[in-house]
Amino acid sequence: METKKIKVVAIDDDETILEMYKNGLISFDVVTFDDPKKAKKYLDDVKESELPNIILMDIMMPYIDGITFIREIRSSDKLGKIPVVAVSGLSDAATLNDALLFGAVDYVIKPFDIEELKSRIIRITSKYPIKR
Repeated sequence: METKKIKVVAIDDDETILEMYKNGLISFDVVTFDDPKKAKKYLDDVKESELPNIILMDIMMPYIDGITFIREIRSSDKLGKIPVVAVSGLSDAATLNDALLFGAVDYVIKPFDIEELKSRIIRITSKYPIKR
């Protein structure tokens, strides 16, 4: 029986970070977006059976910041149970607190270790399984 790969949606306006996700998380099924509006449309349109197991969300982005995006996900019946990890170069307590307050399950500070991120993804997706 084939084991399904963990599906990750990663949203970041930094192409280097997106490449790091694509190349470093090859054991996962990774879909990346450099524009949060495109990511939101994808998540709204994707079939429930194809929802990601986890979302990696940059905090500082154009058009819509990560905190607002997390709040929108949390208010959605379809997307509300997907765990979101906030990823940011900002390490101040206020940003961390806001991310967690508005629904992120974890917070990763850039630059991050890709092996540590893999471990967190596995831990979080086992703790918050998505029912399909």
